[in-house]
Amino acid sequence: MTLAQLRALIAVAEHGGFTAAADMTGMSQPAVSRAIAALERELGAALFVRHRDGIALTEAGRRAVHRAREALRHFDLIRADVAAAAGEITGELRLASLPSATGTLIARLLRTFTDRYPQVRVRLFEGVDDDIRAWLHRGAAEVGVVTLPAPGLDTVPLSTHDMVAAMPAGHPLADQEVVHVADLTGRPFILTTAGCRPLIMAAARESDVRLDIAFEASGPAAILEMVAAGLGVSIVPTLGLPADLGAVVTRPLEPRTTRSLALAVPSLADCPPAARAFLDQLAAFTT
Repeated sequence: MTLAQLRALIAVAEHGGFTAAADMTGMSQPAVSRAIAALERELGAALFVRHRDGIALTEAGRRAVHRAREALRHFDLIRADVAAAAGEITGELRLASLPSATGTLIARLLRTFTDRYPQVRVRLFEGVDDDIRAWLHRGAAEVGVVTLPAPGLDTVPLSTHDMVAAMPAGHPLADQEVVHVADLTGRPFILTTAGCRPLIMAAARESDVRLDIAFEASGPAAILEMVAAGLGVSIVPTLGLPADLGAVVTRPLEPRTTRSLALAVPSLADCPPAARAFLDQLAAFTT
């Protein structure tokens, strides 16, 4: 069993095929196939099921991928920890971010971080809260932007911002200076499936409001487009809202509802050097 085989296994699992895995690893497609076949022979079990639409992990494959990620993470940490002991931060930082936070909060941190630590290769990818938490727990990311609370993760506060009511221009609620959560009763509501959902549902419960959920969508852009189309009203975070909302109007919400974001890691005590340096970069910005 070699590191190249483990990297090939993870790449095939993450990208859903041998050709895509070859593109990501720099190996040829036949080399990736040989690496997986060698692993399956050594382990005595099929790791993937091949079918007309592609491939899927077997139960043995899922367990092997989990352990392979752990093995590679510890292998990479050997080099990074030795370099850190000499005062040099190297290696890779896999950073997962919410789309609304990438340009508004993370870009500035990344610019300073990459200027200071040019030998660290940063991989940035985006997802919703559930995606990011899963990536952190299974070791696919070292640092992630999450909505608080985040049980099971160690966190460093990043930002707190208001949630606002969103409605189409010309909607009766647009004439109010402030929208009470109770004002949303009986109106078609567009509910996010992402990290703000628990906050919205809690605000409704506290105001004894039963939301009339007409549609659900994950991304803020999709929600705003649906509001603009007159499909309903919603509650959205102010972070990442475009300067020009077009046919959408926002109003402050009563009672005030806020969303708090944090940088999260699986464990501060076992944080890789590059991830620790990125968290320290945040501390430098906030002091």
